[in-house]
Amino acid sequence: MSLTFLFRTIGKDVAKVSLSQHVQSFHSGCQLLAAEKSLLMKLRKSTGYTFINCKKALEKFDNDIAKAESWLHEQAQKEGWNKANKLEGRKAREGLIGLFVGDSAAVMVEVNCETDFVARNEKFQELVKDVTFAALTHHRSKTQSKAGYVKSVLSADDMNKLEIGEGTSLADRVALTIGRLGENMSVKRAVMVGIPADWRIGSYVHGGVDGQADVAMGRYGALVVFQGGKEGEQETLGRKLGQHIVGEAPLSLGNMDDLPCGESETRLLPQSFLVDPSRTVAEFLRGQQARVLDFVRFQCGETVRDEAE
Repeated sequence: MSLTFLFRTIGKDVAKVSLSQHVQSFHSGCQLLAAEKSLLMKLRKSTGYTFINCKKALEKFDNDIAKAESWLHEQAQKEGWNKANKLEGRKAREGLIGLFVGDSAAVMVEVNCETDFVARNEKFQELVKDVTFAALTHHRSKTQSKAGYVKSVLSADDMNKLEIGEGTSLADRVALTIGRLGENMSVKRAVMVGIPADWRIGSYVHGGVDGQADVAMGRYGALVVFQGGKEGEQETLGRKLGQHIVGEAPLSLGNMDDLPCGESETRLLPQSFLVDPSRTVAEFLRGQQARVLDFVRFQCGETVRDEAE
């Protein structure tokens, strides 16, 4: 065997080994890149933060997704409070009404933002859901020993103090969403009702969005507390009454025997019923063997008494 042939053979073998190692290294690199991309997409989906911020967080904590997510929330919280302070004077008249109805309790809240575009954002709707259930939890903790009909109202200041987790207030949660979406936001108000076993709660939301599971959302909302109704038809009755309250905006309940006073009637019971204008609400209720005991109507962005004073 000549030396030239030997060197050529050895050279080919070395080249094969080198190429094999290079391919393995390239394959491992691709796997690593794919894994990092998967983590990045997972982090973005779970937090809603930007690609750049998620990538920075993963790099900072060597792809530890739990630590990265915790750090992102901390940064957004700080940034949110800074933005909240800067945006505090800007008007927030858009937003959503959030409404939840359970077997014996219901809650309705208003959360505001600056634009309808942000109101349609999933992260803002998650905030509305959190606000709704924070109010419901507060209501249940305060009224669990009380019997009969219970109604409570919370102002913006009351709401912001509520806790939604260990050491986290609702105000913190709002700041976090401001940090994510960059608009001024505020929790405006909440109303909660609890009823005895033989009463019913009807509800209606208008201008709705897909929202979150269990919480209906829209620009208008109504809760109506009633008694009676034909068996199997109470849910439909409650929805029709809520629809009327949203559409006709009554200011007070009135009495079953009140006579209508014309087109400017603001009492619920003497108003012409929206679903059947040939009858008053009172007449409709008599036909259903039911009576309304209370109602609440929210319109997103409306001026409430505390603001007017």
